Amino acid sequence: MTPSALLALLAEVERGTLTPKAAADRLATLPFENLGHTRVDHHRSLRAGLPEVIFAAGKTPQQTVEIFSSLAADGVDVLVTRADTTTARAVLAEHPAAVHNPLARTVALRQSPQAQATQGHIAVLCAGTSDIPVAIIVCAGMEGALPSVVGGMVGVPVIAVPTSVGYGASFAGATALLGMLNSCSPNVTVVNIDNGFGAAYTAVLIARASSK
Repeated sequence: MTPSALLALLAEVERGTLTPKAAADRLATLPFENLGHTRVDHHRSLRAGLPEVIFAAGKTPQQTVEIFSSLAADGVDVLVTRADTTTARAVLAEHPAAVHNPLARTVALRQSPQAQATQGHIAVLCAGTSDIPVAIIVCAGMEGALPSVVGGMVGVPVIAVPTSVGYGASFAGATALLGMLNSCSPNVTVVNIDNGFGAAYTAVLIARASSK
């Protein structure tokens, strides 16, 4: 449930167009709903400003669909990450309005009204085409040098994303991760290997805070 949806619900009770019992029924799944295999956090938007996100890796397509449907019924925007083709098809079969991005391995459903535009911009850079599937902010594999280069050119926070792209000595992204952690640019901070989602989430929170 979003803050605006909660305020609208309380306003209906205040106007008398909704009974307290009906409002209580709508709030019955807050903060958590037990689906048996998953406890869905319907309170995340109220606490953090962004709804819970579904990490599909390790979940069956049916489990992902059930979690997706639970969140969608709440009226919030819904995002699935690390969705394979089978999972994406299962979600789209139940929610045809959702959008599948096979390159990013995401499925997204936008339901909330477009929020007022935040000030400023979030730039997305990557060192090469192979980094695009996780590209958010500054992504690089191999030796992971790009964030330091960018950090020395701009006067804003740089969120570095090491990717698992590279040859044998890249150790599936560990080399890029260590290179970014050892950056001499003081405005560079680093997320985990291939964690483009975490970088994007943090960037949105920074942008929202700066707008306020």
